[in-house]
Amino acid sequence: MVGWAKDAMSGKGWPISEPTRRWWRAWREAKGTSWFELLHGYVYVRWTYQYIGLGIGELAWTRPWRRLIGGLVRFFPPRPAEAQGSGTFADGYHGKVLPLETARQLVQVREAVHVEDLERVIPYPTARSLVLEHPDHLVALECPCRSARLEPCLPLEVCLVVGEPFASFVLEHHPDRSRAITADEAVQILETEHARGHVQHAFFKDAMLGRFYAICNCCPCCCGAIHSTRNGTPMLASSGYVVQIDQDRCVACEECSGACVFGALAMGPVVIEVDPSVCMGCGVCVTRCDQGALNLRLAPERGVPLDLAALLPQGAEAEVLG
Repeated sequence: MVGWAKDAMSGKGWPISEPTRRWWRAWREAKGTSWFELLHGYVYVRWTYQYIGLGIGELAWTRPWRRLIGGLVRFFPPRPAEAQGSGTFADGYHGKVLPLETARQLVQVREAVHVEDLERVIPYPTARSLVLEHPDHLVALECPCRSARLEPCLPLEVCLVVGEPFASFVLEHHPDRSRAITADEAVQILETEHARGHVQHAFFKDAMLGRFYAICNCCPCCCGAIHSTRNGTPMLASSGYVVQIDQDRCVACEECSGACVFGALAMGPVVIEVDPSVCMGCGVCVTRCDQGALNLRLAPERGVPLDLAALLPQGAEAEVLG
């Protein structure tokens, strides 16, 4: 086991363990974080599988709880969105699509990173800071979305928790569903899932100190964020890239359109065509094309990539492994 993880999992002393104290300190230092968000974040991590399971509602144990919650909502309706200062659920809980190389970058950082207020990168009112404390503390976690499905995709251990206070906190509360890993192991998980046609998302949540905390390797059949986006709650922001097609190279084999999670590629009169308003720039289709007919181009109209080198203040550098 990675050395830091031994301390995280053995620190359950009296009265409060070190991972929980670290969480508390991070909350106190965070700007504008409320007591409700502290409690919400604790519940979200402490009972992740129950939290996500209730949201998805596919397993039998969730049905009576969902009926109870539905009844409470009827008696105690939520405040209007404008009163909450948030338009949709996605404003406080959302993901940024990552090409594989960008995802590799985020799990190979060695030094602390602080980039606040990513308005152009993450187009949501809340939860959009890239703060990596102890970024070499990495945890592989069984995917809560896959675990909440009756027939989940395998393997389950595909969610990557990055940095503190999140990594130690997850290890402490989910020792049977998580393990500490190295950067090389994290890259291997990313590359293997990408080869399966799954999409990397960097996730942000208001109750997780308003910060980036995990990279998920998402499949269209299990991922709650992909399902929500398809059903009108846009929980995912584009990577900032769009696929472009070299028509001279395309042989119309349709391998790429079959691999596209977001339905952005379709057969045209002669070759494959892309709908740039739907493409999220994940790059899965690019690696499926044996002809080299596809590549990603920057698309400023779709946002700014989550690129560390470009986002760090001028003159600042983050040491990256590899």
